[in-house]
Amino acid sequence: MRTDSGSPPKPGEVSLAHQGVLFLDELAEFSRYVLDSLREPLQSGEVTISRAGYQTTYPAQFQLIAALNPSPCGQFDGTLESCRSTPDQILKYLNKLSGPLLDRIDLQVEVPRETQSLRALDAQHKPTPQSPQIRNQVAACHVKQRERQGCLNAELTTQAVLEHSQLSKADHTFLVEVVEKLGLSHRAFYRTLRLARTIADLDDATSVGRRHLAEALSYRALDRLLEQLKKL
Repeated sequence: MRTDSGSPPKPGEVSLAHQGVLFLDELAEFSRYVLDSLREPLQSGEVTISRAGYQTTYPAQFQLIAALNPSPCGQFDGTLESCRSTPDQILKYLNKLSGPLLDRIDLQVEVPRETQSLRALDAQHKPTPQSPQIRNQVAACHVKQRERQGCLNAELTTQAVLEHSQLSKADHTFLVEVVEKLGLSHRAFYRTLRLARTIADLDDATSVGRRHLAEALSYRALDRLLEQLKKL
């Protein structure tokens, strides 16, 4: 490696999070350039740094967890009455998150206001799963996937995920139609299907059914928000 033309590259936050979690708070406050630089490691599990005369690749297999407000004022809940920002201002704010980056974020969940969460919790009176129970479910799911296909669902190729999902013709059409309605990409189609396969595994189902697809699609909160803003 040459060192006579600039300082040598060093591992950054992405590589330091290898085999761990990278948490980004207020995601839309980062520059678009910084956010788009996450696309390569999220896809390949590596990050390549190039300098004049040399190039270095670091491992970067991490789980990305991020949080953001739905608008610059932080008050948008689907209606303009609750918000101090215009639809154009909200779109400009959220457009820092490019389509290719959103494609790589499989679980996009809307967190309701605290008062709504407390009301829902009071109304349901359902016991929440504890960490040991969840850990056992995940471990059993991993064993099932390795026995079926020799790897985890996250490692399946596009052809393999189609094969192991065993979608009916009607359910395949359903998924295609929803993907087209939301304006999702080819990559998002397969990532949604891969997530639905995991949901089916947790449900102890041999094949992916309509309810598994519907749940996987329900985790595209940002895509639905962007589609909603275009209509305001």
